[in-house]
Amino acid sequence: MLNKAQGTSSPAGAELVAQLRDIVGHPHILTEDGATLPYRRGFRFGEGRALAVVMPGSLVEQWRVLQACVKAGVIVIMQAANTGLTGGSTPDGNSYDRDIVIVHSMRMRKIHLIGGGKQVVCLPGATLDQLENMLKPIGREPHSVIGSSCIGASVFGGVSNNSGGALVRRGPAYTDMALFAQVSATGELQLVNHLGIELGSDPEEILRRAEQGEFPDSSINWQAGRGHDDDYATHVRDVDADTPARYNADLRRLHEGAGCAGKLGLFAVRLDTFEAEKNPVVFYIGTNGTDVLEDVRRHILSSFSELPIAGEYLHRDAFNIAEKYGKDTFVIIRLIGTKRLPALFAMKNAFDRLAGRLGFLPKHFSDRCMQLLSHFFPQHLPARMRDFRDRFEHHLMLKVSASGAQEAREFLQSHFATHEGDFFECTPDEGSKAFLHRFAAAGAAIRYRDIHTDTTENIVALDVALRRNDRNWFEVLPQDIEDEIIVKLYYGHFLCHVMHQDYVVRKGYDCMALEHRMLPLLDRRGARYPAEHNFGHLYSAPDDVLAHYRQLDPCNCFNPGIGQATKRRNWVAESVG
Repeated sequence: MLNKAQGTSSPAGAELVAQLRDIVGHPHILTEDGATLPYRRGFRFGEGRALAVVMPGSLVEQWRVLQACVKAGVIVIMQAANTGLTGGSTPDGNSYDRDIVIVHSMRMRKIHLIGGGKQVVCLPGATLDQLENMLKPIGREPHSVIGSSCIGASVFGGVSNNSGGALVRRGPAYTDMALFAQVSATGELQLVNHLGIELGSDPEEILRRAEQGEFPDSSINWQAGRGHDDDYATHVRDVDADTPARYNADLRRLHEGAGCAGKLGLFAVRLDTFEAEKNPVVFYIGTNGTDVLEDVRRHILSSFSELPIAGEYLHRDAFNIAEKYGKDTFVIIRLIGTKRLPALFAMKNAFDRLAGRLGFLPKHFSDRCMQLLSHFFPQHLPARMRDFRDRFEHHLMLKVSASGAQEAREFLQSHFATHEGDFFECTPDEGSKAFLHRFAAAGAAIRYRDIHTDTTENIVALDVALRRNDRNWFEVLPQDIEDEIIVKLYYGHFLCHVMHQDYVVRKGYDCMALEHRMLPLLDRRGARYPAEHNFGHLYSAPDDVLAHYRQLDPCNCFNPGIGQATKRRNWVAESVG
């Protein structure tokens, strides 16, 4: 069946495509090169071939698609919004031993509230933004807010990759409860209902009921399992532990759908929701001493009676780059909110594809236009934040609940009476802007690269979990590595010791070689990586994680090659040379 040319297939491949077309309908299967490219190319990394992209419109259709693919012996890559940063939901090159079918699930966007909204059951195409907006009227929140939701990321993407987020008490996305398809060692496709909801015994009956939300109270087992990592708030407080608080290779948080990295065919996940905080207070902290911030972190985690909501770090260089190259993102969100941002990202991507086909427009044309327009926007950052930027190298935004504000206020007053640095209590508008500026920093390096293509090679982006007891948390690079970098952007979830480190590499230097020189430095510090973006095709997964993937997918037919494992059927080792 294998044929490397896009848009063509062997007779067996053509037969499978015809079967899939009968299942989902002609408009919902793509085979031509140009049409499949947005699904074969990752958001930031990765691209490969595919026999077809198929878009089921119901859970039953997805089940029938998987049945046909498994029977035909092809590889299945389950894909939702395709917003991952490590290429984990797209093919990787052309070195596969079977044809690939990408099952794109974004037509199935239903979310069902259960228990008065204290829990939700999400289907494959449900997005974080959709979930956030559904919960807002009832005063509740999902696991993560203003992060990947703004680019249209899916709920399944977060769960499948144990994605983290900025909210300290909630830990990485996790659930014990899922409805999924799994292929046995003998090649048999099985439907497994571990949602904790009685839905019958026939697979298609189960799936129809799940899709329609037919969940009478008598069918729901409220002791079926955890809908989030309810131990994390205790775990993160152990500031003397010699291990990171959260990272993708942590076996404690790998269970069936949670952390499956696409090695299962997920149909539904059941998750906890959280009561929304009312009138939170934000403190903006600045210092030139990394030890000062670490003392703040250790005291907060070990001594505060109530954990903060979030504690976000931003280095001065990241502040400056985000101020200039994240300004349009900041202004757009302030003007229209996050609800319409996924649609704007989709429009931008469609425009970029059109511009690429036209040929005469410069590369990254939309980014260049947005950057030019941003020069005409008024100053968007509060004066007190800009003053702290001038005075201090290291910045921490601490968000606490109204009930915890006085404890935080008294500690910061006492601490900075005897330590270098300062803080101020934000107005609600300043607090909103501070956290939005921190969010804008996440895309600033990409914009900088796209605008300065003549001087930049690319970006090395590391997603690092530091040990909870690591006092020397701020990275110091050898000079030979520094010489190859234009600017470094350090930002992250400081209380969890999870750091995002983006390096804009000078033109002419090998980014992959540079990254390989950096990783041993992290190893010597006892850091783990990736922290929350998962392995994809960029990182090598450790043996115990690969063993977990093999247990989930013994035939290696779902998303092979993840964690730089073999792409071959039944996990057969790939030949060298």
